[in-house]
Amino acid sequence: MIKVAPSILAADFTRLGEEVEDVRRGGADYIHYDVMDGEFVPNISMGLPVLKSLRESTDMFLDVHLMIDRPIRYVERFCDAGADLVNVHVEADREENICAALAKIRAKGKKCGITLKPATPAGAAEPFLGLVDLILVMTVEPGFGGQAFMTDMLDKLRVLRKRLDVVSPACELEVDGGVNGETAKLCVEAGANVLVAGSAIFGETDRAAAIRTIRTI
Repeated sequence: MIKVAPSILAADFTRLGEEVEDVRRGGADYIHYDVMDGEFVPNISMGLPVLKSLRESTDMFLDVHLMIDRPIRYVERFCDAGADLVNVHVEADREENICAALAKIRAKGKKCGITLKPATPAGAAEPFLGLVDLILVMTVEPGFGGQAFMTDMLDKLRVLRKRLDVVSPACELEVDGGVNGETAKLCVEAGANVLVAGSAIFGETDRAAAIRTIRTI
């Protein structure tokens, strides 16, 4: 099943609750929630208070993507604030600390994931394959929305999907960056089953139609 996860980084923050409800009614599966700290990536975005408020206003699955340095410091707090899945970057700390962060998320009863930047090879996911529910492949440089899709990331998706089919078939493979009705097809053909889209959904008046376009490749 192909799942669509609108990224609220592209939503109208003056009416965030309404925006989330709009995509919920439009058939979205997850809400993708990007957290940036200004250190791991050169931008700053939402944090714990906004997530807590969002949790109180929706029952949607909240897919929280931590683009922050040393995420082990904060994963439990994001779980407590309402995340359903907390995703950390493999590049953000030493392997043992990433493993410890994933264990903390699990201990909170939440799902966990890892993310790979464009320059990070598929093999970097190997130590975590049995520990995660989702792997996110960035198809743009993390930190800003509205970037063009990197087609050379499709090979990484193929490698990971092939490996997951052997080691962890239930693990979801997510893609984020430049996803629209055209690039979604390429991602699914390469093995992705969760598609994050920001402006391709929130930039459209008819969000339900935009979600259908992305899902129906």
